[in-house]
Amino acid sequence: MSNKNNPISIIEESFLSLKKYLETNSTTNEAVFTASFISDLNKETKSILETCDALNKDIAFIQKINEDVNPVYSKGLLFKAEHFFLSDCIDLYNKEAEKKSEKAQFVLAYYYDALRNKHFADENSINELNQLVFSEEFKSHFLKIKKDNKIIPASAQQSQYLLTEVLSQTKHIKLEEILKKYQNFIQFAFGKKFENTTAFSNSMGLKLNNSKNDNKNIDSLPDQDTLEKVLKELNELVGLAEVKKDVSELINLLEIQKKRSQQGLKNVEITLHTVFLGPPGTGKTSVARLLSRIFKHLGFLSKGQMYETDREGLVAGYVGQTATKVDNAIEESLGGVLFIDEAYALSQNAFGNDYGAEAVNTLLKRMEDHREDLAVVVAGYTEPMKNFIESNPGLRSRFNRYFHFNHFSAAELFQIFEAFCKKSDFIVAVDAKEKLMDTFELLYESKTESFGNARVVRNLFEKCVQNQANRIVKLKKISNKSLKTLTEEDIPEPKETEKHVNLDLEK
Repeated sequence: MSNKNNPISIIEESFLSLKKYLETNSTTNEAVFTASFISDLNKETKSILETCDALNKDIAFIQKINEDVNPVYSKGLLFKAEHFFLSDCIDLYNKEAEKKSEKAQFVLAYYYDALRNKHFADENSINELNQLVFSEEFKSHFLKIKKDNKIIPASAQQSQYLLTEVLSQTKHIKLEEILKKYQNFIQFAFGKKFENTTAFSNSMGLKLNNSKNDNKNIDSLPDQDTLEKVLKELNELVGLAEVKKDVSELINLLEIQKKRSQQGLKNVEITLHTVFLGPPGTGKTSVARLLSRIFKHLGFLSKGQMYETDREGLVAGYVGQTATKVDNAIEESLGGVLFIDEAYALSQNAFGNDYGAEAVNTLLKRMEDHREDLAVVVAGYTEPMKNFIESNPGLRSRFNRYFHFNHFSAAELFQIFEAFCKKSDFIVAVDAKEKLMDTFELLYESKTESFGNARVVRNLFEKCVQNQANRIVKLKKISNKSLKTLTEEDIPEPKETEKHVNLDLEK
């Protein structure tokens, strides 16, 4: 890779080995560190380099993390994992302001020389190195390290720890490994230990997606939520008559069970675990969110949050890691709903046997362990989901409640389009309504099981908004009405929309 795309390949002179720096006038006899300490640093930094080399081979990850770099700072350069690691260590050093010392400075300088220059300070030069860290030359060079190696994020809202943030976003298998190495840096530099990576990330304020407060997969209860509010939201959903009826009957059953318990009467065991069957874009995720809140308000779950995941979030590529992934998902879901989309993918793998079966078995065990305060909702296409449930006796015994989600009718698809318009301050002209209805009737007639329903409507809405922008930008005077109105001209031809929908399904 050329230097233009790879700034880390620019080798600088290693200042920890330069004789002119070792020939210092410092006469201090203070021993900041020992030869064994440097030996430990040597082993740790070699391990870091191995981890970074593995990340550098993940082209998609490197491209993803570089997208989060301020373009003014990067100047078109493609940074590698070790540069991000060094930048994060600078942030960790700055965060521990009250504990800065010559030892902490040396550790960061050592990492710099190893990660940038592939040079490891000689533990046999321990006396000279102990003097070096007190020299003005060292202090000056150390400030330069901090200034030149801090990567600037693209947005002020981003976490300052880019490496851990992107590893978490992509659910990368190296996340825990990197966090452990950050812990080691803090321990080497400041003598500070943590019980585990969770305690470490919480202490340092890392904005990781798998933390309970910041996890983007978690939907918590709205403020001042009530059962009446949930039911109102459910009834306002377009279509879903059969699902609404099923939810209403489930609520009736749970309320009566609750009253029986209050009267000291015995109850039959009711499972909250549910199977959602149907095509994409029919509201399965939305209904699961509402169910989690309903179960909370009826007293059958303690928190009512929903944690959403899929095969990628539960199945790992190495022995022993799948159970950890499932445990993490369960931990985030306790007191609420664990929603697993396209759950049948756990038992389907084009490459032969993998750890999907391990994920299912671990999930079943955890469902039994936490049956008093956990509801699992699995969702996906009807036939694959039925086959998935029937493939395992444990699944058959725990999932016996089924909600069926049907394709939206043409009229319902139009209602969904109008809802998108209302949310974004658009109105639909009369002639545009007729063209939209023609479009939705055509899409409904030609639909397959994979038809995306509300997702197709959203894509069409965004296309109409783009067409409207292209039309009115040419006007000399743009009125408020022009900005709000979608006309017949902005609606793509029905056949054109049908063609694009079919092409998307073929991808």
